[in-house]
Amino acid sequence: MQAPSPQQVSADFFQQLDSPSVLATMFDFLPGVYLFVKDHQHRYMKVNRSLARLHGCDSDAEMIGKCDFDFNPPALAAQYVEEDRKVMSERLPIIDKIWLVQDSDGMPHWHLSTKLPLIDKQNEVIGIAGVMRPYDRAGDAPGSYQRLTQVCDHVLAHYGETMSVDHLASLAHLSVSQLQREFSRLFSMSPIEYVTRVRLHMASRQLEQSTNPVGQIALDCGFYDQSHFTRVFRTRTGLSPLEYRQRFAAVR
Repeated sequence: MQAPSPQQVSADFFQQLDSPSVLATMFDFLPGVYLFVKDHQHRYMKVNRSLARLHGCDSDAEMIGKCDFDFNPPALAAQYVEEDRKVMSERLPIIDKIWLVQDSDGMPHWHLSTKLPLIDKQNEVIGIAGVMRPYDRAGDAPGSYQRLTQVCDHVLAHYGETMSVDHLASLAHLSVSQLQREFSRLFSMSPIEYVTRVRLHMASRQLEQSTNPVGQIALDCGFYDQSHFTRVFRTRTGLSPLEYRQRFAAVR
């Protein structure tokens, strides 16, 4: 009789486990890594403690059965869900995708995300599993990214102020053209696009969680005026700031 292959031995080993999900508890001891498992309806079935804390929860149980829209600005949550659908429909993983994710303090930070489709014994896709890790603190982040860390930190701290690409380039000790190339290569966007995303993220949060006038939010988040803010916001979300607030506001 032919000896079983190493792959078969490995498969047999895991089938003996009474509860394979126990392996996921190992992620509770990796504070820099965020684990999530979702079903085909995008509901969280399993998360580790780090992800729960990232979203301001005291325990992982608070996230079970909920979805991205319960923890993220709707505009970002819609993008996460769309990517989940892509992984499930194409049955292919997405490896090390760079995403802007809101921490429990409300500030957006870059993370690397990897998602895999979960397939049951009937060969049906039943969900996804994924991990994230902060990109700016990842040990294997490209050295070129480290040059942009100061730029990203500056934008996050001063998004409400006037910014020029010249100034951002000087922070990274790069020329403007070098900065443009680095952002395009690493983030698939320009420095100005990054600034705009951060501003829209913070504006969305204010629309959801405050009663501040739209014009004040526009100025607080670095837009020229309310008209400019409304035009950019509608282009990105498909809604005006007022329509967005009416639909998603937590404070009424």
